Amino acid sequence: MTGHVPAAEKALLTTGADYWSTHPVPELGLPRIRVSDGPHGLRVQDDDNPDHLGRGRSMPCTCFPPAVTLASSWDPQLIHNIGAALAREARALGVDVVLGPGIEIKRSPLCGRNFEYYSEDPLLTGRLAGAMIHGLQSQGVGACVKHFACNTQETDRLRVSADVDERGLREIYLRAFELTIREGNPWAVMSAYNRINGVFASENPWLLTDILREEWRYDGVVISDWGAVHDPVAALAAGLDLRMPGQPSDPRVRDALANGTLDEAVIDRVAERLRLLASRTEQSRTTRPVADFDAHHKIARRAAAESAVLLHDDAALLPIDSAEVSSIAVIGELARTPRYQGAGSSAVNPTRVVTALDALQARLGETIPVSFAPGYVLQSNQDATAPVDEAVALAQSSQLVVLFLGLPPSYEAEGRDRTTIELPADQVALVKAVAAANSRVVVALSNGSAVTTAEWRDTVGSIVEFWLTGQAHGDSIADVLLGEVNPSGKLPETVPVRLEDTSSYLDFPGEMGHVRHSEGIHVGYRWFDARRLEVDYPFGHGLSYTTFGYTDLHTTVHDLDDPTALTVSITLTNTGSRAGAEVVQIYVGDRSAVLQMPERELRSFAKVHLAAGASQRVELPIARADLEHFHPEAGWIFAGGQMEVSVGASSRDIRLQTTVKLPGHPVEVPLTVWSQLGDWMAHPAAGPALRKVIEERGGIKGRIGDLLSDPVTKDSPLTFPLISVTQFPGFPISTEDAQDLLNRL
Repeated sequence: MTGHVPAAEKALLTTGADYWSTHPVPELGLPRIRVSDGPHGLRVQDDDNPDHLGRGRSMPCTCFPPAVTLASSWDPQLIHNIGAALAREARALGVDVVLGPGIEIKRSPLCGRNFEYYSEDPLLTGRLAGAMIHGLQSQGVGACVKHFACNTQETDRLRVSADVDERGLREIYLRAFELTIREGNPWAVMSAYNRINGVFASENPWLLTDILREEWRYDGVVISDWGAVHDPVAALAAGLDLRMPGQPSDPRVRDALANGTLDEAVIDRVAERLRLLASRTEQSRTTRPVADFDAHHKIARRAAAESAVLLHDDAALLPIDSAEVSSIAVIGELARTPRYQGAGSSAVNPTRVVTALDALQARLGETIPVSFAPGYVLQSNQDATAPVDEAVALAQSSQLVVLFLGLPPSYEAEGRDRTTIELPADQVALVKAVAAANSRVVVALSNGSAVTTAEWRDTVGSIVEFWLTGQAHGDSIADVLLGEVNPSGKLPETVPVRLEDTSSYLDFPGEMGHVRHSEGIHVGYRWFDARRLEVDYPFGHGLSYTTFGYTDLHTTVHDLDDPTALTVSITLTNTGSRAGAEVVQIYVGDRSAVLQMPERELRSFAKVHLAAGASQRVELPIARADLEHFHPEAGWIFAGGQMEVSVGASSRDIRLQTTVKLPGHPVEVPLTVWSQLGDWMAHPAAGPALRKVIEERGGIKGRIGDLLSDPVTKDSPLTFPLISVTQFPGFPISTEDAQDLLNRL
């Protein structure tokens, strides 16, 4: 089929036809495929005037809550529904592939693009991103997960090398992509701008071929981030399929095909993958449904409300009871100038926006006076004299204060990182002044990245983290504050007390073109638990307007050949007076000591909705593959042994706990001449063979023999690499003998 198309024309398949479309080749059965930005809403551009980082020329579409918010729902079904709604809009606008979801691990709370990413934990990321992909692709629209891989900062992102040891790379950063592909099978993957251990991700054969294609058996299309390819021939050889944006005039691929430095079979494989993508997205081109923007606005409203995280409610001020409140002061510019999404390539031109001030006044204004004071300014070029006095006076004269705080647009955006996890200084000063004037203060937070509340948390009665809510912003916030929706969100990332406490503090954002991931696997709660550090709020934390009881923990250990290693079940009871939802979280601590292990790791979870007083038996399976860790020499391993199983409402709110013994496979580390003498001696095959040769040659003499025969020093030579021991007089084995022995074994 491909023989009828000249190689020069086939070369055009490897780059876009323009900014957003592939090159059609009807002779190969390849139509034009259109892509669009859109992790949380479409940004369909005018092809003649592309606006890659803005939204001024994009079509109006529903702005759904970003990933940072949806991740707090811990609800795969809700996220699936968002994906399906997003796909329906994509089809209505002629989009075949949505460039999302973004699934980078939140290594640092300073990453300027954290609002587009799900979590610090790979399992939570994989489950939730997989649900988004299923939702999108259920409607015939492809998902393109990004950015593969380690694009965990914005500083120098187009050049920086993320230097990560293989275990950290495999267990944390690549694991998020592996689980997402396992859960959702996205039809496209976007490679990152950055380098990984010195090699650009878009030109990295180990990443794109050895891992993605061969190890994970991925069959979809690999697309570059826009402008990420520097050597298109090397990128194709490494496993990339499509260079974006389109560079059809670049002769390098055509020249490489002509001179034989690039095999035409590589281009044929690209054609096959694009043909598969065209087949998978055929529905998006054959039918154009009319987008129901009203219905999608309602979905966005419900999703944002159900993702809200009640961080703190010591004074029990929530939900607001209109029968008991005589006046409300709404304070904070964010109440009338909302932040509902992040800035950059994901910015959506919304079909409408609802402010919190409008929503609260509309619902309460006829019965309760709702007054407003801005309290601070959002833009640095505005009058810097914040009207704090007006806000304090209003707080003093009102029975209840609802204080809107958060990050201004300039604080977090694609292309730059933050420098602090604090709120702006004027907002911190405001909350202290308002709290001194009125003891009944509810804080509503709007931010796309974690902010610490440690300095002022105990001065207010309640705090709700709304993150970035999408276009239904005000109604979603009012739904939660007024109790029409019981908040059931849980934090998908740890909120630190201090930036200095974070694992990446000394190595973010790096220097001289490199950023060392010196913390290895200890990212997020894994780090805080290992260091026994106090946190502002732990991973998985979130309160409710009701309460839940956990009882009757039971575990079932499965046979070694069963892909499910363990099933955990508990009885969950809504012990309060309101309907609500709880996220049951299962953590496992591996005590086998084969490798350095985290204190505990999330291994399963479920969101359970219960009426007041109702109980439900909750059964959660744990996959054997999800218990594995990566050994640098032996690969993925699970040795089995003692495991501590913890069931909790957060990583630090453990309600039930037990210890189980799980079967596993012995860890087999391949022997080399650099393996320790003790490892050789303990090996089931090499050990007896080595001892036999030693005995045949009269045993070990000299210094090594003396050390081995002394009870005090006998362990010392066992830690020597065999190649080192062979250099000592009296040791009867040479390096060549050891290598011959390995060859025979």
